[in-house]
Amino acid sequence: MLLVAAVLAVLAQLGDLFESWLKRRFNVKDSSALIPGHGGLLDRLDAVLAAAPAAALLGALLGGGTALWH
Repeated sequence: MLLVAAVLAVLAQLGDLFESWLKRRFNVKDSSALIPGHGGLLDRLDAVLAAAPAAALLGALLGGGTALWH
């Protein structure tokens, strides 16, 4: 369980860094004006966009449900 949590935490941070790099690369400060002052909606979801597919893949590979946590 700790290994799964650690891997997902690292992937979430990498997703955040990747999204920040993309914004710098294309010289975009805010990706939208939906949440003013927060860098846009992607700044709120960038970690989830990286970690959720990885969690789903781990769940599918390991059988999902409680098997993932044993």
